[in-house]
Amino acid sequence: MPSSAIATQVLIVGAGPTGLAAAIELGMRGIDVLVIDRNARGGQAPRAKTTNVRTRTHLRRWGIAGKLAAEAPFGIDFPNDMIFVTSLSGHKLAHFRDAFNAAPGRNPLYPEHAQWVPQYKLEKVLLEHTRTLPSVEIRFNTRFVTARQNQDQVVATLEDASGKSLEVGARYLIAADGARSTAREVMGIKSDALRKLGNSYNIIFRAPEFAREHKHEKGVMYLQIGKHGVSAIGPMDTDDRWFFMPMGVPEGKHLSDQEAIALIRERSGLRSPIEILSADSWVASVWLADRYRDHRMLLAGDACHLHPPTGGYGMNMGIGDGVDLGWKLAAVLQGWADAAFLDSYQSERQPLHRIVIEEAVANFAAAPVPPAIIERDGFIGRGLRALIGRKIQKTKAREFHTLGTVLGLGYEGSPWVADEGGTAPMHDNGNYTPTARPGYLAPHAWLADGSSIYDLFGQGFTLLVAADASAAEVTQAELDARQARIPLKVVRPEGLDVEALYQARLALIRPDQHVSWRGQRWQPDVLSLVIQGSARR
Repeated sequence: MPSSAIATQVLIVGAGPTGLAAAIELGMRGIDVLVIDRNARGGQAPRAKTTNVRTRTHLRRWGIAGKLAAEAPFGIDFPNDMIFVTSLSGHKLAHFRDAFNAAPGRNPLYPEHAQWVPQYKLEKVLLEHTRTLPSVEIRFNTRFVTARQNQDQVVATLEDASGKSLEVGARYLIAADGARSTAREVMGIKSDALRKLGNSYNIIFRAPEFAREHKHEKGVMYLQIGKHGVSAIGPMDTDDRWFFMPMGVPEGKHLSDQEAIALIRERSGLRSPIEILSADSWVASVWLADRYRDHRMLLAGDACHLHPPTGGYGMNMGIGDGVDLGWKLAAVLQGWADAAFLDSYQSERQPLHRIVIEEAVANFAAAPVPPAIIERDGFIGRGLRALIGRKIQKTKAREFHTLGTVLGLGYEGSPWVADEGGTAPMHDNGNYTPTARPGYLAPHAWLADGSSIYDLFGQGFTLLVAADASAAEVTQAELDARQARIPLKVVRPEGLDVEALYQARLALIRPDQHVSWRGQRWQPDVLSLVIQGSARR
């Protein structure tokens, strides 16, 4: 077929949550973006179901957190509980309430609670918002074929559903096309050796009587630890749609609908009618790309890191990648940072990816192995279940209470944040202690009018100013920003003790809401240091 050509500033390969997050960050800053995906997205089998507090905070910044809340299948107040049972028809073993901090209500540590919602609903909200951005174009059923690059641009070859070839010239390319990334292969980027941790199956089914037939408390996931093995099952959508994930299914095994129904009944003990909607296998794997950038082409999301879903990190980390890469690419394209600034993407994100991979693998390894007599009646059975329940409650808490990892990881040691010396905060997966140390998420506070301090932050850098900071210092900061062409918003939060919250009279906040510098007095070279990557020299 004949080919045609178009030009854009950024080409994003992959229209999943990672690619859409990057497109939103770029589009809200007026950067021309073309997003492509080989499929039409959607479907019935979401890989992710938890949108964590950090991701929901990004959605708040984009003005769409409320729209996602409206997509909650069972209402935002439905208990986000993880319940371990021998089966849906059997005994309860352990119960984790409010997993991932999803309970609605005002929390001093963050402005948005987590939310249990199928990934296809999140993608719907992201896509609708992306389509409101005039500088962003989205093309589905468009396949990335290959790309070449020179000093000035990337030239990508695409193919639409009819086989028509299209050449796209872009200043930069983001590869957000998943674990089997074609763009990554073109970039020649390798990874740590792939480790396969276990095989699973993902079955989506309709069962109108399941919610009434089982006897356990309401929850979003029931982890079945029974005599037939380990599986996860739970309600997924309002049309009596459920998910079922049995562990240990042989790799490559395909279950017929009747086999799938039989397996669901065996593990759950329920006998009401079941209709299979979709079924596919997947492998829990671990790997990490050795580098995230090849000149003008960059990796994001599953294209550069992969780990088991235990802990709910995967999709959320991908969105974090899209945010980080989006605002940094915009800074380069708008001319207030040079291309070397993009080195901060891998330098800052890869250490976090390593920590999250370790957490996810530890959670996966902590899965209990049920003894054959776990469902036995009488004294022996009750005692065994009590023992296993206590062990689950102790060992699996780190999987469902993750705020220290979700909010507490910072860009410690990055040349693009100020160096204060001293000892870095200890990582505590389950508990989050805010710190205004440069590199970490800006401490949150609610303001007197009910808004969040985050609502005051701008699209560029934000200078938080204590009430007693001098006007001359603020004027100098604004002058320095204008001379460096760096967007800067000055904020004096009324009624908030900035110095008490940030341990400084002035705090410079990046577009991603991380602190880049703080001090008692403004320093003229601050902005150039945090952009040029020399803040630690």
